Amino acid sequence: MQNKIKYLCLSAIFGALPFVAFGAPVEEVFIEDSSEELAGPEQQILGIAADQDELSAAAVNDYQVEGSLFDQITNLEQEKVLMQLEKERAQLDLELDRLAAEKIKLHMEIDTLSGRAEQQQQEIETERAKLEAEAARLERQKQALEDETVAAAARAETRAIEQDISDILFSDQYRLINVVGAGSQLQATIEDLTTGQTRKLTVGKALDGYTVKSISLDEGVVFVNADGNTQNLNVGGAQ
Repeated sequence: MQNKIKYLCLSAIFGALPFVAFGAPVEEVFIEDSSEELAGPEQQILGIAADQDELSAAAVNDYQVEGSLFDQITNLEQEKVLMQLEKERAQLDLELDRLAAEKIKLHMEIDTLSGRAEQQQQEIETERAKLEAEAARLERQKQALEDETVAAAARAETRAIEQDISDILFSDQYRLINVVGAGSQLQATIEDLTTGQTRKLTVGKALDGYTVKSISLDEGVVFVNADGNTQNLNVGGAQ
């Protein structure tokens, strides 16, 4: 007698292997009953368990992963992961491009600032050189003015001395004592009325800015200065 226990086998398979539901074909299983009667409940249970093991092994062997729902779900998940990775990689590429552009911009700004600093430094050096040259020129002008001032003061003092000397009357300052000698060898002796000292004069001698022009018994001593002014000392007094 053939007993069909299709539903019992299916229940056993789905209880042991849940993944069979993902597309593994389920066949009808027929169990041949022997002419002999089943011996007891325990043997029946053992036989059913053995049949379940065979069905599970057959289902595993016959299961086709490719094209199954599980394979489709897995592929979709992989595609989602790959798309996410591509998106993140594209974002990283954009960030790298932005950083590269910022780096180039920064280098350009550094080069610009460096060139500007060098230009400003050159301008400062140029201005410094101009100021130093101007300071040296002003110092030379100052020194020239000081020298001119000193020279002018000296000239003024000289003129004042000469003026004072020219204003001196030899007859008030000196007295002719005598004239001795003969010819061109005449020699005059004069006395300083202030100090009482005596001096001997010959032609060409200098006295208070004047030079002895001539000595004679008649005219006494004749003095002349650079301006051509003359003064005389003779025994009889000034003339």
